[in-house]
Amino acid sequence: MTAPVVVILAAGQGTRMRSATPKVLHPLCGRPLLGWPIAAARAAGAAKVVVVGGPDGALAPHLPEGVVLAVQPVADGTAGAVRAAAAEIDRDAPVVVLSGDVPLFTAAALQGLLATHAERGAAATMLTMILDDATGYGRVVRDADGSVARVVETKKPGDATPEELELREVNAGIYAFAGGELIDALARVRNDNAQGEYYLPDVLPLLREQGRPVAAHVLEDPALALGINDRGDLAAVRTIAQQRIHARHLAAGVTIVDPGSTVIDVEVEIAPDTTIAPFSSLLGATRIGAGCEVGPLTTLIDMTLADDVRIPHSYATSCEIRDGVSVGPFAYLRPGTLLREGSKVGTFVEVKNSDVGAGTKIPHLSYIGDADVGEGSNLGASTITANYDGRSKHRTTIGDNVHGAIHTSLVAPVSVGDDAWLAAGSVITKDVPPGALGVARERQTNIEGYDERTKDRAGS
Repeated sequence: MTAPVVVILAAGQGTRMRSATPKVLHPLCGRPLLGWPIAAARAAGAAKVVVVGGPDGALAPHLPEGVVLAVQPVADGTAGAVRAAAAEIDRDAPVVVLSGDVPLFTAAALQGLLATHAERGAAATMLTMILDDATGYGRVVRDADGSVARVVETKKPGDATPEELELREVNAGIYAFAGGELIDALARVRNDNAQGEYYLPDVLPLLREQGRPVAAHVLEDPALALGINDRGDLAAVRTIAQQRIHARHLAAGVTIVDPGSTVIDVEVEIAPDTTIAPFSSLLGATRIGAGCEVGPLTTLIDMTLADDVRIPHSYATSCEIRDGVSVGPFAYLRPGTLLREGSKVGTFVEVKNSDVGAGTKIPHLSYIGDADVGEGSNLGASTITANYDGRSKHRTTIGDNVHGAIHTSLVAPVSVGDDAWLAAGSVITKDVPPGALGVARERQTNIEGYDERTKDRAGS
């Protein structure tokens, strides 16, 4: 089968979304609506993907590399939209027309449509569905040989006969065409209707007039053709998309303890034997290795986790966590952080743009920002790297096997050598040599009889 050209109609304004964002750019499980049919077309082996957008160019910055943008200068209907893409259509290849607001349509469904189109030798093949309640849909009337005779609209009383209204097969609005015949027929579509627009389904009777067959391919799962008109539709489709994402991970050996309370974006990758606890969100381009325990109540955004990572009750974005690391609970990992093998970031610890060495522990109540920490070090509670002087950020360097004490601040730029010690309550402003003890605090002074003096002053 010749690889198809896939044309995706995305020029509509989507006014029912009541949003400044174009409808097809609203996110669905980590991918804009328009990105879903693009991904399906590519997975199905499309030779070219063409997106038809409006003259404002709003879609251009959001299209993946290699996707062609065709501009529909005037909103004159679906046939007008496909006509805007005519220069990109190969006359000798099949053409599939999808909608940018129908995100659940899969590569397998697209390939099934094309297979029927090729088997029937049709000039056009329309996707249809069998619905228990077909109210509002155009009914498909077939000839004795199974080809499509016509589509009967049912928007107004009298459009269809009672017998036609009993039909349950409906038009799903997705089509495959022979490229050359589509281009020729588009030139003959007229706009003599109440809206003054050119409609793509009007191509079908023109092809039949020339004796060319119009076939139908029944979609087994009607949910694949669900369109989005408003935010209620978006919420309903999101539920289905999320269920399918969960099902894919469950089948691959991932434990999702409570799918109903778990959010996983479509691009997330999870290796087998990892457990996702309730109320966790895995977003963006997150990659999770094998044997990890994520959550409960953990959010990961664009994260990379190796194997055997533990991260409950934490929030992390754009970081790398390597094998055997323990994070949290109640930790915050900010962009640019690297936690090396076997390290630990504990309770109420924030780490930002820092490299934490293998086996190093930052157990609790600390802020480590713009720092390089060596292997096997232990930083005590309330360790702070003061990385900002009011004008610029500076880095702190902490060596291997450093023994940090509680309530210690390191004022960058400053270095602490290997095997050094830090005294509790110190504010380190100078480099600490390897093996040395850094002490930076006033000596304690006890004032005898202070309580009695205070009482005497209060009574005078």
